[in-house]
Amino acid sequence: MRKLLCILALLCFGQQFVLAQEEETIDLENAILLGLNRNFGVKIATNEQKIAEKEAQITRGSLLFPVIDANFVRNYTIDDVTQLFVNSTEQNTISSAKSDNENYSLIAGYGLRPEAIYTMKIMGKLAEVSELQAKVMVENTVAGIATAYYRLVLELQRQKVLETTLELSQSRLDIAQARYELGGAGKRDYLTAQVDYNADRSLLVNQELAIKNARINFNEILALSPDTKLDVNDTIIVENNLILDNLLENAYINNKEFLVTQRNENVAYLSFREAQAARLPFINFNASYNNSTLEAQAGFLLFNQREGFNYGLTAGINIFNGFALNRRIQNAKVERVNASYAVQQMEIQLASDIQRAYNIYNTNIQLLDIEYANYQVATESADIALERFRLGIADYLQFRDAQVNLLTAQDRLITALYNIKEMEIELLRLSGRIYYQNGTQEFSLNTR
Repeated sequence: MRKLLCILALLCFGQQFVLAQEEETIDLENAILLGLNRNFGVKIATNEQKIAEKEAQITRGSLLFPVIDANFVRNYTIDDVTQLFVNSTEQNTISSAKSDNENYSLIAGYGLRPEAIYTMKIMGKLAEVSELQAKVMVENTVAGIATAYYRLVLELQRQKVLETTLELSQSRLDIAQARYELGGAGKRDYLTAQVDYNADRSLLVNQELAIKNARINFNEILALSPDTKLDVNDTIIVENNLILDNLLENAYINNKEFLVTQRNENVAYLSFREAQAARLPFINFNASYNNSTLEAQAGFLLFNQREGFNYGLTAGINIFNGFALNRRIQNAKVERVNASYAVQQMEIQLASDIQRAYNIYNTNIQLLDIEYANYQVATESADIALERFRLGIADYLQFRDAQVNLLTAQDRLITALYNIKEMEIELLRLSGRIYYQNGTQEFSLNTR
């Protein structure tokens, strides 16, 4: 019977299996764009990237350009003065003697230190790290949205399966009740049908809870209110063209977390060279313009004005600072070795994660054909069992077994579809094949 068919339509074309629903709702692309525009983690990562870029710019400016200060000082003094000069025996007394001192200067200084070159390079690498970390957040968000999207699709499809199962249980209950009321069957068959019907209703109620929680998770990653109801397209299209060698090759080139580890290794190397460069001589250049005016009513100078330039340089080298520089160099050397270990560890971890995900993906690809064939057999079997039960040829146990087998086959089929899609998204994330161009609203879960 057609009632036995699940609401979902399983379409097979080549190596693609599709779950489809006619209702027009939000698709994955719009969900991703909405999430990237609203997700707070993405916004925070973008702002942190801007901070790192500004820090790199400021560091370059402070090391490449001189420091220039402008000062202006003006002092007024009122004193009672008693003076005795060398060439005089008489004291000179002045009450409320005023003095006015005005000084302004322009001072420029520039220090040339060898380690500054490495400091600039370090800040540049840290800016790259921040940019890559922002991309990691974007990719993780895209993958999270896609996974939450398809999880909601899965739960909605399970609901359709349970609704179909409940319809079958209702048909069985109606038949059993009619037979009982007409005296064609005992009350036990009727009560058993009622128990099974209530059990299927319980499953459907629990599935409604699963859908509510799946919606909340979906809304959370989109930065929406938990009670927002977004209907999703009931479609899962799985690809059968992911190749392990290509995934690994792309991962070592495009995986942003792996690139972050490599950049951190570069930073550790530059920090080591920066510490070594502190042993080299340094030079400081300085120059200034001064203008000073003094007016006083007491003292040797009643008026004094000076204006002019001065300049010079200081050269130096660190000879001994309590072994602090030695400790700094040794620590930087160890950090460099640790950073190298981290790259090797990340390389192994990345390959292992891809291999595990690919095994799950490939196994479920193989299971999909089996589950689809099993679903077709279970559908036909349930059709026959229902008709035999309606005619009184089969008992309720045979019908219930066929019904449970159909429910299990349907659930395993859609679960296999979801598992394939989930691992497909994970493999694309690990291999760095999730792309998003900020500002142009272009993104791709590239499976080619």
